[in-house]
Amino acid sequence: MLVIASRTPPAAPQSAPAPRLSYLVFRLERRIRAHLDDSLARHGVTTTEYMALSELRTRDGLSSAELARIAFVTPQAMNLVIRDLERRGLIRRDPHPAGGRVLCARLTSEGVSVLQRCDGSLDDIETVMLAKVDATMRGTLREGLTLCARALRTGAHLDTH
Repeated sequence: MLVIASRTPPAAPQSAPAPRLSYLVFRLERRIRAHLDDSLARHGVTTTEYMALSELRTRDGLSSAELARIAFVTPQAMNLVIRDLERRGLIRRDPHPAGGRVLCARLTSEGVSVLQRCDGSLDDIETVMLAKVDATMRGTLREGLTLCARALRTGAHLDTH
């Protein structure tokens, strides 16, 4: 009698799970940061300085403490950044209208000029990064990332088990 061994078909390869969105955002942020650090250094500006200058363009008159919260750095670190930007003539600081010891940072014309040159570098990075992303997806991406950032703003409640 002839016995034929039955073979179990090989298991289908399991596909790897899709990467977590937070991981993809982190990976993208690290890549942007590496390119941005290199590009901004050519203009004599650090990424933190660029963030501060950009924020002052949007909201003139912020204090060093406000800029520190926005840039996710300590107030002490931002104080050093602000003092250096002021020493280089890129910003000036004026007393707060309500008085007290708070100083309000404002861009100077030289600061605007440096910021515009730095913006060109960021434009170049974004051109490469978004080359295969159409306008509709760019809008969706912008809206989605904005919603995600607002959801995790400082003070948002997270259930950490």
